[in-house]
Amino acid sequence: MTGRCGAEIVPIPGTRKLERLDENIGAAAIQLTSDVLREIDRVASKITVQGARYPENLMQMIGR
Repeated sequence: MTGRCGAEIVPIPGTRKLERLDENIGAAAIQLTSDVLREIDRVASKITVQGARYPENLMQMIGR
């Protein structure tokens, strides 16, 4: 999928079954309209992110 800025979004599925991988690969064929992307932005903007991505000790290990 291509985002609004042209950046590719590459999901990293955790799957052990080939049929599930095929399903996930099928997502590459999905094209989101501008209206759908605006709706995603609208809904996502209401989400309050809480907490850090990693605990502080792990953040230090990745140089951030």
